[in-house]
Amino acid sequence: MTKQEKILWVILPVVLVILFLLSSTDLIIKEKKTVIYPISIIISDTSDDYFVNFRKGVDKAAEEYNVDVSFITLYEKGDQDQQLELVKREINDGALAVVLVPVKPEECAKKMDDMVLNCPAVIVGNLIPNEKVKSGIAPDFEEEGRKLGQAIARENSPGKPVWIFMEGLDYGYNRDIYAGAESELKNAGFTVKIYKKTMEDTFRKAIEGLVYPGSEKVIIAAIDTKSLDETAEIIAGSPVYGSYVDGLYGVGSTTRLLTDLDNGVIKGLVISDQFDAGYRSIEKAVESVHRGFQKEQIVLDSYYIRREDLRESKFEKILYPID
Repeated sequence: MTKQEKILWVILPVVLVILFLLSSTDLIIKEKKTVIYPISIIISDTSDDYFVNFRKGVDKAAEEYNVDVSFITLYEKGDQDQQLELVKREINDGALAVVLVPVKPEECAKKMDDMVLNCPAVIVGNLIPNEKVKSGIAPDFEEEGRKLGQAIARENSPGKPVWIFMEGLDYGYNRDIYAGAESELKNAGFTVKIYKKTMEDTFRKAIEGLVYPGSEKVIIAAIDTKSLDETAEIIAGSPVYGSYVDGLYGVGSTTRLLTDLDNGVIKGLVISDQFDAGYRSIEKAVESVHRGFQKEQIVLDSYYIRREDLRESKFEKILYPID
């Protein structure tokens, strides 16, 4: 072996060791680092029971966009001030964006107008005039009310009293839904009476009052998910009540409500794609972190469904999304 060959045999292992060290320390082959986006979602309730499909959409988008989601519930029911305090807390704790489901949209809009947000926000509802609120994602709530009113008018004889059950006009977007429903019902010749939940047994007492002799049958429309859930439970719990209620209608699409629709407790529901709302809220939050895009109101489609519609493929995808 020549002297040159001996030198090569010494140099070669050294070169191989150097190349190995360079590659293993990421100096030659740069690995793409995964950016994780901490995003907080502050919902409008003390429980996330009514956000199951929304949460599935959030989780799907979080997986695709590398988002670390914090799902925050309220400590006290209906507390708008507390919700906005939670927004501030999450931003201070490092959230790059927040997604907010307002408890009381009008009050929220007024208070957020004076807030200084240090990160972009997405509203699951109608846009709020704060420069950091980049997207609103929601169905047309008044249109939901119109669809509810049209369905009741189409399926029942005019002149019957319609009771509207709700948590309150300021709760969520009840004011818009009620305006749409009332307009359609009154135009069709129905009388409308509001029942706001002021006590734990507001709805139960109203329904129990129907059992007295001489009481006429009524149609009940519960325009928010909580009120509909409670009303369905009351009616399903007694075979007597169903004889005095000509039909229970409402807005919402939780698993429990869909079961009540399938079992005939609920006659018809107005629904929207909550999976899509959850997915797009995260998608838009990530986009706003990257590009700070222009304000945009995304309007989700809404539908009126009856029991026979539950097995349609179109509605199965909306109502029972795959995780």
